[in-house]
Parts: sequence; C-alpha cells; structure tokens
Amino acid sequence: MSVLRFVARLWALALLCASVGAHADSVPYKLHSGDTLLVAVWREEALLKEVRVLPDGSITFPLVGRVEVVGLGSEEVERRIADKLKPFIPDAVVSVVITGIEGNRVYVIGKVLKPGPVVLNAPDTTVLQALSQVGGLDRFADGNAVKVLRATPQNGVQLLPVRLNDLLKGSELSTNVTLQPGDTILVP
Repeated sequence: MSVLRFVARLWALALLCASVGAHADSVPYKLHSGDTLLVAVWREEALLKEVRVLPDGSITFPLVGRVEVVGLGSEEVERRIADKLKPFIPDAVVSVVITGIEGNRVYVIGKVLKPGPVVLNAPDTTVLQALSQVGGLDRFADGNAVKVLRATPQNGVQLLPVRLNDLLKGSELSTNVTLQPGDTILVP
C-alpha cells in the first residue's frame, strides 16, 4: 500500500472516529502514560508517526520536540502540536488518533485466578467488573477484605474497602468502587 493511500485511509478513520464520538454528552478520553497515538500532519508524509505517551506525560514529535499530553483529549493534543508547528508549517492541519489505551490500567494482585493488569475500556469500570476480567477470586480469597489502593495527589495512598461477598449477595453496593487508572485491587 502506498503512503498516500495509507494517509487517505488514516484521514477517513479519523473522520469516522470524530463522527462516532461527537455526541454532546460524551466526555472525551483523557490520555495517560503508556497510551499510543497516531499523529499525522496533512500533506506532510514525513510527519506521520505513531508515538507512545512517556512516563513523564509527554510525547516527542518531529520539528516540535516534547509536548505535554497527559490529561488531554485528542483535540487538545492536535491544537498543541499545530501551535508548535506554526513556525515551520503556518497552516498545519494535525490529526491525532488514539490507537491504544494501555495507560488506562488498573492492577489486580492477590488471590485471583489471573492476577495482572486490566485495561479500563469504559470510564466507569467498577471493582466487580475488573475482578470478572481476571477470572474472579480463587477459593482461598477473603472476598469481604478486598481493598482498592489509590494514589492521592499528596503522594499518599488511600485504601478503599470492597465487600465483595456482600456485593454478590446484593448488599453493600456502595463498596463497588469505580476504578481510576493506576488503582491496585488487593485480594487477600
């Protein structure tokens, strides 16, 4: 496939994604470290690049260098890159497509069938949903002693109790914590 065909398909994909996600009530996805982006500048074949958001929250792009992107949506990233390209390409049309959300993870450790990272595919994923993705608890787990460890802005850790056995019985529903990227679910 030629580069021009690839770029044409990329733009078609970007327009499709924009039309699908253009609901007034939807909240745009905010980038996290580890996410991947496909960045393209219209009519500039040399400025088509897939980049990963680094642990410091930035990406590196030709001509502009380092760009802070963590916490931004794709449209905000497009504007930042276009602004930084102005000295080189005054009317640059930049497209950013999020190609991977690997940075949007939580970690499940302890007595579960398949411990490890879980990608949050929805903005309101709960502990119960994440635990179902790792196969559930093993038979020796203490379901009512599950904890969510969450980093706080003050470099501390918040412990959020989850009473899984009670949740499964239909009580203690308030302990079904909505997860945030970087949370760790500890199952003793």
